Amino acid sequence: MLAYLFKRLLLFVPTLLVASMLAFLLSRLAPGDSIVSYLKQDPLGTVSSPVELLNAEKEYLETATLLNLDKPAFYFSITSAAYPDTLNKIAIKTRRIMAERLLEQYGNWPAVEKYCWSIRETEATLLSLPDSLTLTATDFKIELRDLYIYHLDGNILSRINKMENILKQQPALFKFLSPDFFVLKNNYASLKSTATPYKLKIPSIRWHGSINQYHTWLTDFIKGDFGISIFRRRTATDIIAPALFWTVVLNFSAIFLAFAIAIPLGVWSAVKKGGRFDKTTSLALFMLYSLPIFWTGTMLLIFFTTNEYGMDFFKGAWLGNLSRDLSFFGKIKKIFPYLLLPIICLTYRSIAFIARQVRGGMTDVLNQEYIKTARAKGLPEFKVIWKHGFRNALFPIITMIANILPASIAGSITIELIYNLPGLGLTLLDSINEQDWPIVFAIMMLGAVLTIVGILLSDVLYALADPRIRFKK
Repeated sequence: MLAYLFKRLLLFVPTLLVASMLAFLLSRLAPGDSIVSYLKQDPLGTVSSPVELLNAEKEYLETATLLNLDKPAFYFSITSAAYPDTLNKIAIKTRRIMAERLLEQYGNWPAVEKYCWSIRETEATLLSLPDSLTLTATDFKIELRDLYIYHLDGNILSRINKMENILKQQPALFKFLSPDFFVLKNNYASLKSTATPYKLKIPSIRWHGSINQYHTWLTDFIKGDFGISIFRRRTATDIIAPALFWTVVLNFSAIFLAFAIAIPLGVWSAVKKGGRFDKTTSLALFMLYSLPIFWTGTMLLIFFTTNEYGMDFFKGAWLGNLSRDLSFFGKIKKIFPYLLLPIICLTYRSIAFIARQVRGGMTDVLNQEYIKTARAKGLPEFKVIWKHGFRNALFPIITMIANILPASIAGSITIELIYNLPGLGLTLLDSINEQDWPIVFAIMMLGAVLTIVGILLSDVLYALADPRIRFKK
C-alpha cells in the first residue's frame, strides 16, 4: 500500500506544478496595477517637484520589491535578441508597457531607453519651474505625460509638435524647457532612424535561475506564505487562515451529516425498490434537490431567526469577530450556533444527490448472482446487504469524495454570503470584487491542492475497498 501511495503521489506532482503555473500566469495577467492598488493611489499623479518625483519612483520600486514584482517572471524567457534582461526593473507599469511597445516596433533597446529617460528628465525640469510659470506650463505638462502612454508614431509626433508650439508661443517657458525638450525630440528621431527591427526576428533564450517571481511564489506557497494582500495590506495567510477555519467547520459538518443520513436512506431505498418507502423517499429527495439553495437559505434566515414570526429557534447572520485568544474548541463553541442553519442548507441537497447515487449502486449490486448465493446460504439479511452488498456498491460513493474537497471552497459562497460567514467562499468573492489577486489565486491554488488530495484519497479508498485494484507497473 505504501508503494502504491508513493507512486500515486509522484503522478500528482506534475499536475500540481501545471496548476501552479496556470495560477501564477493568470495572476500576472490580471488587470490593473498591483503597485498602485497596494499604495491606494498613484504616487506620480500628485508630484509637484523633482524631489517628489524621485521619492515617488523610489516608493514604486520599494513596493515592487515587497510584492516580488522586481524579478524576472520565470526561470527562463523566450524573446528576441532586441529585448534586454532588465525590462522587469522598470517598476512603473505604464512606463514599462510603453517601452516594451516601442521595442516591439523598433528593436533598438538602447535608443528606446534613451528616449524614455529623456521624457523623465523633461518632466523633472518641468517640475522645477518657478511658481510664476507653473500655470502656463499646464498644457505642456499634459502633452508630456501622454508620452508615457503612447507608442504609435502618429500619437507621439502629435504630442511633440504640440509641445513645441507651446514653447514657441511662450518665450519664458521656452528658456527653461527647450534644452530638455529638444533632447527628447532628437532622441525620438534617433530612435526611428536607428531602428533595428531585424533583431526582433532573432530568437533569444535567457536563463534567469531561481531568482524569479514564480520560484519565489511557489516556494512561499509550499511554506504556507501566500503573499501579501494588495487591498488589505496584510499577509494573505492572515486573511485565508481564519476563513479556512470557517469553511472547514461548516463544510465538513455538512459532509459528515449528509453521508450519515444519505447512505442508510439510499441503501434502504434500493432494498425496498418499487415499494412505498422507495417511492416516497424518491419524491421527497427530488423535491429537496429542486429547492434553490439561495432561496432556502433566505427563507430559513427570515422565518427561523427573528421574533416576528415567533420561531426564533436559531441564531441569525454572524455579526461578530472571533478572538485569537480562543482555543480551537472555544471557537467551535462560539460559532457553531450560527452554523446550524447554513449546515442544513448545505446538507439537504447533498443528501438528495448522495442517496440517489447510493440507491443506484446498491440496486445494481443486489441483482448480482453472489447476492442471491449469499441469501441461499441462509445468511442474515443485514449481513447480506451491508457486508456483501454495500461494500461492492462503494465505488460511486468513493468517486464523489474526489469532488467534495474542492467543492467545499466554492460550493458555500452563496450560504456564506447570506449568513455573512467569513469563510473562503465569501473571502474569494470579496477579493474578486476588490481585485485583490494574490488572495484570489492563493485560494485557487488551495482548490487545486484539495482536488489532488481528493483524487488521492479516492484512489486509496478504491484500493482498500477492492484489494484487486493496484497501481499498474
